[in-house]
Amino acid sequence: MGVSTVRAQSAAQAVSAPPNEVGRITLDPRLGREHLEPVARAAAPSTAGAPAAGQPPQPAAGDVLAGVDERSGLDDPGRRWLGEQVQQAQALAGGALRMEVIMGALDGRLRLAPCSRIEPYLPAGSRLWGRARVGLRCTEGPVRWNVFLPVTVKAWGPAWVLRNPVRAGQVLAEDDAQPAEVDWASSPAPVLADRAQWLGQIAARALPAGQPLRDYMVKRPDIIVQGDTVRVLVNSGTFQITASGQAMGNAAKGQSVRVKLDTGRTVSGTAVAEQTVQLRI
Repeated sequence: MGVSTVRAQSAAQAVSAPPNEVGRITLDPRLGREHLEPVARAAAPSTAGAPAAGQPPQPAAGDVLAGVDERSGLDDPGRRWLGEQVQQAQALAGGALRMEVIMGALDGRLRLAPCSRIEPYLPAGSRLWGRARVGLRCTEGPVRWNVFLPVTVKAWGPAWVLRNPVRAGQVLAEDDAQPAEVDWASSPAPVLADRAQWLGQIAARALPAGQPLRDYMVKRPDIIVQGDTVRVLVNSGTFQITASGQAMGNAAKGQSVRVKLDTGRTVSGTAVAEQTVQLRI
């Protein structure tokens, strides 16, 4: 079952603004905050059984905000809105994740005017993934105001974690990593959840033990090395010509590389195999 947790976090910022507009940041001591006292209270965390390493359960659609109850300060429409936003982020990531929502708290020094309708929204260009903010704006009240509530969305899913430190340039072997459940949203870089995505790849940098593998940490090994004598395949679709030349750079499989042919002409092709470059005409 998916588990969502609500905990206290650091302060949000308050702004005074016209309806549907964000203005300058201001803390106005003349305003009251009675209507937002529930929002500033954090709910106790909910718990669930821990899944097996690397095998988190598939969360059900209605479970994403199981821990965001009335104590979070969000009414039913607000909780439904937040749940929909988190589920959208979950779907974009593939869906097989256990989502956790950590609601922040408003600054206890804030004093805001009473409001009969508070509308939640996501600031432009943001998404509920990792550290984020949820906007709360007053649409019906004597003073139109806007506050930002800090939210952390964690997305627990399968990953591969290094058993030991790995040096830059080291080819990753099967024993170098083990399956584990990690927070995908702790970094914007995609997690390498499939063993085939890192096995036999080269570490692009030195990596410490316990590091979850992400796509920028590995790269494909070069199958063409600068200075190598390579075979050049010229494929027109109806016939194929073979030539030879010297590689003018390094390339992994699928990457482009320039080759100086024995005739002196320089061409650009795709590395397709060890010391083999293919050109299409």
